[in-house]
Amino acid sequence: MFSKYKKKILLSAVFGAIIFLGISLYADFDKLITALGQFNWLYFPLILGLSFLNYVARFYKWEYYLKILNIKVSPMLSFKIFLSAFVMSVTPGKMGEVLKSYLLKEETATPVAKSAPIIIAERITDFISIIIICIAGAYVFDYGRTIIIGVGIFFVAVTLILSSQKLSIAIIDSLEKIKFISKHVHKIHVAYESIYQLVKIKPLIVAVLMSLVAWFFECIGFYYVLDIFSSTSGVHTTLLTASFIYCFSTLVGAIAMLPGGLGATEATLTGLLIILKIPKDVSAASTIIIRIATLWFAVLVGIIAIYFYNKHSKHKLEEIDLSETE
Repeated sequence: MFSKYKKKILLSAVFGAIIFLGISLYADFDKLITALGQFNWLYFPLILGLSFLNYVARFYKWEYYLKILNIKVSPMLSFKIFLSAFVMSVTPGKMGEVLKSYLLKEETATPVAKSAPIIIAERITDFISIIIICIAGAYVFDYGRTIIIGVGIFFVAVTLILSSQKLSIAIIDSLEKIKFISKHVHKIHVAYESIYQLVKIKPLIVAVLMSLVAWFFECIGFYYVLDIFSSTSGVHTTLLTASFIYCFSTLVGAIAMLPGGLGATEATLTGLLIILKIPKDVSAASTIIIRIATLWFAVLVGIIAIYFYNKHSKHKLEEIDLSETE
């Protein structure tokens, strides 16, 4: 039931508050408050707007995937379903976003096994696009190349395996020997048929380009945060450097598999900013602002979308059985 996810989201919010408290103590609470007061908050709506453009770009990727799988749903309903899953942004690996598949099932009778691979394809193309941005910045920033290249090789390998029907089906067939998995082998085959359609060369390239556009919006948002603070910190950063720091921190948070990358992303953001010789209080303030404008703004957008979904749909989210996969 959805109620169990509400508890997880609440726990993540508490954990996020603890993380912000830890950052505050590290940066000296009084100095951090002063730094936050020096930020020009008139620009904050612009940063939120850039984050929302990230969501819009990713929505078009979602729509593109639905079209490939021939899943028909009205654009407005699709948009509400897509945004509703943002409330799951603070679940480990964002895999709670499979909520989209359950809502699609309720509205279109599409089996979860058919649509859930979209979430996998979204994560793969998001990772690839983030790695591309990171590689571009790593050679300028001279940091994190080994991690970036290692993660990049892993995702390229996963993509190559998924794009090979012969190899993937052989792996699935070998898994049938495992008693627990054998019960679900039909669903696995259905899921693979979907993911295979999504990782073909053309959809893969198109989706990665969409992801690059999407994540670059948030990189620009982070750049604006640092640029606004530049008069205070005395350090001027380039868009490329800001993009690397934001994407590398996002990558570290995703690898950590913590809810929303909590803790790992904040620590990496703050640490890399300090390496740039940006004062601790400004580094911490920049981290808090961009995380509110990206992660926690996404959760708020998800809550609002759920409200409108429940208001206009005959299906109520609280009544949907999230354990049903047919």
